[in-house]
Amino acid sequence: MEWVGDEDPERLEAAVVTFAPDRLDALGTSRTTDYVTSWALETGPDWVTSRLSVAVDGRGFTRWLVLTRDAHGRWASESYTHGDDRYHDEPMAAPGIADPGSLGGALDCDLALCPVTNTMPILRLRALEGLEETELTMAWVDLPSLAVVASRQAYSAAEPFDAGAGRSVVRYRSVGSGFTADLGVDEDGLVIDYPRLARRIRTR
Repeated sequence: MEWVGDEDPERLEAAVVTFAPDRLDALGTSRTTDYVTSWALETGPDWVTSRLSVAVDGRGFTRWLVLTRDAHGRWASESYTHGDDRYHDEPMAAPGIADPGSLGGALDCDLALCPVTNTMPILRLRALEGLEETELTMAWVDLPSLAVVASRQAYSAAEPFDAGAGRSVVRYRSVGSGFTADLGVDEDGLVIDYPRLARRIRTR
């Protein structure tokens, strides 16, 4: 499936998502005018992240990251960087986890600009069936730096799943910034439209 950037029509996101009853695997790419990202995601039972690998090729720089979460809830990262450490004349943070202790309790990764990484918390929390606002800690991966930081986020059900329309609305809120968006999602918990981020233009 494919998404186009909602505020940046030059950005194109594509992903192939494979579902099992309680987990998913996904491969994807993101193309902007400044860099290209490729990524691979694996989750374990209950949609909990086990591994995310990301590579970024930009103008004058290359970075990659492997982010893992073990069965004991410990997050770890390996990373590599080559070339320019500045983006749009601003210094980029180093790739990888700066503070592993801050990710205690986090079950999910969240890759910046990627519509797919909203799916895991949506499915685990059964947001399509109705959900009071629930706060979570995410291992948020910045693009294009690939720095990993803790991000407090909240999900709640805004509109129940409508089989006729083929969609539900799940409310996302960034606890830190206060940014809120109502995400249109399909029966698999995959984003159809995410205001200011992306809208889906092609399905499976």
